[in-house]
Amino acid sequence: MTRELLQWDEITTVMLDMDGTLLDLHFDNHFWLHHVPLRYAEKMRIPLHEAKRELQRRTEAVAGRLEWYCLDYWSRELDLDIALLKEEVSHLIQIHPHVIPFLSRVKERGHPLLLVTNAHHKSLALKLELTHLGGYFNEIITTHDFGLAKENPNFWQRLQQRLPFEPKRTLFVDDSLPVLTSAHRFGIRWLVAIDRPDSRGPQRQTTPFSAISSFESILPPSLKLPLPLGEGRGEG
Repeated sequence: MTRELLQWDEITTVMLDMDGTLLDLHFDNHFWLHHVPLRYAEKMRIPLHEAKRELQRRTEAVAGRLEWYCLDYWSRELDLDIALLKEEVSHLIQIHPHVIPFLSRVKERGHPLLLVTNAHHKSLALKLELTHLGGYFNEIITTHDFGLAKENPNFWQRLQQRLPFEPKRTLFVDDSLPVLTSAHRFGIRWLVAIDRPDSRGPQRQTTPFSAISSFESILPPSLKLPLPLGEGRGEG
């Protein structure tokens, strides 16, 4: 996808996911697939492969529901301090390349910029503290305040009631195909997937959604006029 396909003049609101979209999903994949099973195996005194199998069974049971993303839920279920465990590997939290220039350009154009995430409040707070992304957004929305995950089409109706926006003039970028499908059913027009949310993982198939590997691909045109040829910015 290129920036021309987006028709930026028709977009009035920009909504962005966080994990896998703005931030490298390697942190979350490593945390849930390796770090939590390791700590759970240690606590339960069972082999690591048994811990991984048990956690897979439990996560599949709540996939697509708000519990899947809830740190408090998993702390109760596993009898582990999940928020504290995240801090143990927080050095893996990284911003995807070209995210900051994209956010800066969108702000320059004056589009309302919304962070819309399924992340739990504790996870959101940790990541915003370490990445300093919060200042770019007009609103930061976690679905835990609505009681519905983004996969649920009713979430979008509730979001629109709280923060009015025109679906046909909204751009939404997310790495989750079920989430993009939910947004499409609600009527959001401009939908973009991330085809490599984990920088260490494979490129993914995102059909039927258009996809990008980098936000550089959809960087909106600058509103600033270039300096005339030969003129500098000296102050005298």
